[in-house]
Amino acid sequence: MGVAGKECADVVVIGAGAAGLACAADLAACGLAVRLLEADEAPGGRMRTDRVAGFTVDRGFQVFNTSYPQVKHRLDLRRLRLRRFNPAVLVSTTRGMRRYTDPTRDLRGSGDLLTGRAASPRDLLAVGALSARDMLEPAALLRSRPDTTTRIALAKAGVSQDLIETFFRPFLSGVFLEEELDTSSRVFHLVWRTFLRGTLCLPADGIQAVPAQLASRLPSGVLSTEARVDRLTDDGVQFADGAEIHARAVVVATGARAAAHLVTGLHVSTGRTVSTIYHAAERSPLAEPILVVDAGRRFLNTCVLTEVHPRFATDGRALVSTSVLGELSPERDDRIREALAEVYGVDTKSWETIHQITVPDALPAMPPPYPLTRTTRLSTGRYVCGDHRATGSLQGALASGARAAREVLADLGHGRTRTGSRSW
Repeated sequence: MGVAGKECADVVVIGAGAAGLACAADLAACGLAVRLLEADEAPGGRMRTDRVAGFTVDRGFQVFNTSYPQVKHRLDLRRLRLRRFNPAVLVSTTRGMRRYTDPTRDLRGSGDLLTGRAASPRDLLAVGALSARDMLEPAALLRSRPDTTTRIALAKAGVSQDLIETFFRPFLSGVFLEEELDTSSRVFHLVWRTFLRGTLCLPADGIQAVPAQLASRLPSGVLSTEARVDRLTDDGVQFADGAEIHARAVVVATGARAAAHLVTGLHVSTGRTVSTIYHAAERSPLAEPILVVDAGRRFLNTCVLTEVHPRFATDGRALVSTSVLGELSPERDDRIREALAEVYGVDTKSWETIHQITVPDALPAMPPPYPLTRTTRLSTGRYVCGDHRATGSLQGALASGARAAREVLADLGHGRTRTGSRSW
């Protein structure tokens, strides 16, 4: 860690997830002496990747959206060597598999839509009108709409209950990590906009390549890993061994629970827990880089990651990722295998469980009325940022970190950052 005795800095940022990396970068770019402290052995927060038995597995299924304003501003997408998912979703239903394709990107693959097999003409018109408005309206107008639940917003847009239950509910359950479509409609419209405008992909080296690139752009000496802060002090922060860093401002950029532990009286939203299980199969059960969701709600989503990028496995086998709400158990593993056998149409008994992980607080709950952004300033010299202070997304985390930097700079008399808000 390299932290001993007493040090001084202009700003200490606790937590090198996306929010902390953005905040530290903006502050350092304005000439402040910044220390970014990460308790783990590497930056990234929830955006971490492990190598397990020759497989590349993220800590929970994650996708990367190229349309986020903060992403386009902060990252060199070419360096990430992005591998794309097809612009479609397969939905397992009691009536068989249905393909929902973006016809503006893949007209030939839109047969289920064009023949009415996946949606009625009335639903196609309703979703088309909703999508056109979300894609073309200024984000400020989307943010200013009256807030309700996603389910109510879809119904008011003219989407039938059949399509809500067949497509939107199973698909969005994996996006918002809740099954009732209770998430803020403002959040839904902004997220839907990013799906329409961007591309869903994964970096060739796993999702951790994103925070790794952000960290690589920090000045030398800013980031310290394996540096766990024990408590905040009147003058800065203190570690368990008694070492301190004095600072004019402290930004807590950890997850919600860790922030509440460090900051007395901080109110944080309820978090959503998700688990992901990785199986290895001798052959790919689906020769396509596409997301599969389940209208029967037996799982959130599944995909063959080696169809997205073959190098996610080194032994020629297929790597299948499946996510569910809540925690895993041996009994649940068996039920997941049974569901996957039905969905993929293959025998899954021989599949090897490579890895499984549960991610508490993977996303904040975002019920209406939900503030899309809020001040990070708690008191003089104390700030809290992260996706739990904005929207549950990489965009939300980066935008919240950028806002914290702007508010710190304003309070310390340094004016605004050169980055602008680029927030929702």
